[in-house]
Amino acid sequence: MNKFTINNEYGYKNYSYLKKVLNATLKHEKINNAVFSIIFVDLDEITEINREYRGLDKPTDVISFAFEDNGKLLYNNVRLLGEIYICIPRMIEQAKEYGHSEKRELSFLAVHGLLHLLGYDHMNKDDEKIMFALQELILDEQNIKR
Repeated sequence: MNKFTINNEYGYKNYSYLKKVLNATLKHEKINNAVFSIIFVDLDEITEINREYRGLDKPTDVISFAFEDNGKLLYNNVRLLGEIYICIPRMIEQAKEYGHSEKRELSFLAVHGLLHLLGYDHMNKDDEKIMFALQELILDEQNIKR
């Protein structure tokens, strides 16, 4: 059984669908007995995180901290995947910019962050093609369209 928590101190209200999207991602990747967290943050907090951990003094949309970067972490046969920080104001801005719903943008960012926790990356064109195709496949399967 997989478990994740959403820390919503930011106060964003429309995210009840994320459980289904994230569970579909875990099922697609054949992940069982995993735990991770999603934290909704504002522009100031994501900028601070981005500056501290990536050396970039600007806001971003999503940052993932994978606990398994140095091998699988198992506690009582449960994988501890990590944390995903999603900037809600940036997500809302990008949904408008890209001309699709907040549901689509938040789902995309959550799936993107989770795939990072599972070891996917987009540091080169080949890896980017694989990761982004997988994100689109998962969202399409959940009927979350652009």
